[in-house]
Amino acid sequence: MDAVVTAGGIPQPDEPLYPYTHGQPKALLDICGKPMVQWVLDALGGAKRVENVVLIGLMEDSGVRCAKPLMFIPNRVGMIENLIGGISKVLEINPSATRVLLVSSDIPAITSEMVDWEVETCLQTDVDLCYNVAKRETVENRYPGSKRTYLKLKDMEVTGGDMNVVHTSVASIDPTMWRRLVETRKNPIKQASIIGFDTLLLVLLHQITLQNAVEKATRRLHMTGQAIISPYAEIAMDVDKPHQLELMRADLAKRLVH
Repeated sequence: MDAVVTAGGIPQPDEPLYPYTHGQPKALLDICGKPMVQWVLDALGGAKRVENVVLIGLMEDSGVRCAKPLMFIPNRVGMIENLIGGISKVLEINPSATRVLLVSSDIPAITSEMVDWEVETCLQTDVDLCYNVAKRETVENRYPGSKRTYLKLKDMEVTGGDMNVVHTSVASIDPTMWRRLVETRKNPIKQASIIGFDTLLLVLLHQITLQNAVEKATRRLHMTGQAIISPYAEIAMDVDKPHQLELMRADLAKRLVH
């Protein structure tokens, strides 16, 4: 399976990571001597299930590399446009591709083993979107004090993962709803309100299960979906705030020692 890595985000002056980036891409933040996105590319490069990698938002002069064939494409106007552009590039490379692995550049703790688990698990399904989540206890046991945002459902509390698998056909879907959902991705309650009032009410009352929530969301997007519960907190441990950046620096420094 080919992978698309999104690395075009640039923190603005009113955002928490701006003092660390000063107008440069977040993906290039230094973590233990190498750019954050390089950790992600290293994991993909060592994964048995990954063939090609498309990197969005950085170009060849950024200095990043990958053990697998790496294609660079420039940043577009928004995240949805970037994802569609990445999927289109995959289809250009491999017209017979049916699934694409979408990976954010800000989950530096992932490993090749986790990437292969994601691909192998999602290939066992027959849906348009495999949406990855991690349970609250999984994340807090691995990363105490990470201060993730959780959605309390009927059957569990979860936070979204940043490594998911989509069918290549989603590139042709009207991006309007996608854009609204992405814009509110850090606020599950706002996302629920976009999907529909009934879903919002069920979420507020904690009366909807994880799979039902995914089914309602994907139905609104005119696609099929399945929730994948990750045993790996690293997939959901994205770097949004300074304390999370420092947490990742400390965590990955230990990995280098071992």
